[in-house]
Amino acid sequence: MPIYEYKCQKCGKQFEALQGINDPDLKSCKFCRGKVHKMMSMTSFALKGSGWYATDYAGKKPQAAKSKEKESASTESSSAAETKTATAKED
Repeated sequence: MPIYEYKCQKCGKQFEALQGINDPDLKSCKFCRGKVHKMMSMTSFALKGSGWYATDYAGKKPQAAKSKEKESASTESSSAAETKTATAKED
């Protein structure tokens, strides 16, 4: 549940209220019952470390997949070399 900040227009006090996203805004100050308005505040949410950007994880394959690709590439190249060798011996 988000925490919203409000400021009273009558007494000038600032306070926080824990409200759901769909809850209506507060209308009165909890100290003096004056009219309040919701303030824009900084978020405390921050994405830190690696893996949060598309360049960090997009297109990267797990290590197991990389090793399988290397094995299949080496198998393909060795079978192609064997085919060339067999063709050369037949000539």
